[in-house]
Amino acid sequence: MKIENVNDFLEYYSKVRARTRRVALLIPDTQLEWTYQPGKFTLGDLVRHIAAIERWLYAETVFGRPAAYQGCGPELASGKAAVLDYFDAMHAESVALFQQLTPEQLEAKVSTPAGYPITCWKWLRLLPEHEIHHRGQIYLYLNQLGVATPPLYGLSSEEVLELSQPKS
Repeated sequence: MKIENVNDFLEYYSKVRARTRRVALLIPDTQLEWTYQPGKFTLGDLVRHIAAIERWLYAETVFGRPAAYQGCGPELASGKAAVLDYFDAMHAESVALFQQLTPEQLEAKVSTPAGYPITCWKWLRLLPEHEIHHRGQIYLYLNQLGVATPPLYGLSSEEVLELSQPKS
């Protein structure tokens, strides 16, 4: 899907963000810095990473500036309330910047952190993919901890199976 109007994209992306925030709220305070293996992202790291990449990579590079991502550790925000505040603040800053993109800027080439040229709207389109990928990790981590998570779109796989008709 080509992004021709940044506000249409942001309307879609706000729904992606709302689903991510809904699952981030379920992270137990005592498990915020838990990870399944040393050296891997913690739950808090995942939430901070989504926020930091949005603001300091995407919201910079779409304007032709170099990425300014500095990691996602607890030095950015410590404690669940602070992590969620950071998540919300980085999103608000990013949206304010994205809203400034003109149709001409959306069509222009930008450079990825690896130095590859890509059309701005195509690069921006990858932002929700990145978030969805890490949201899936949060779901998995929470399931490993025994935390009940909501179905993504209202029904679980088991509920869809129950409501489905057998193939004829």
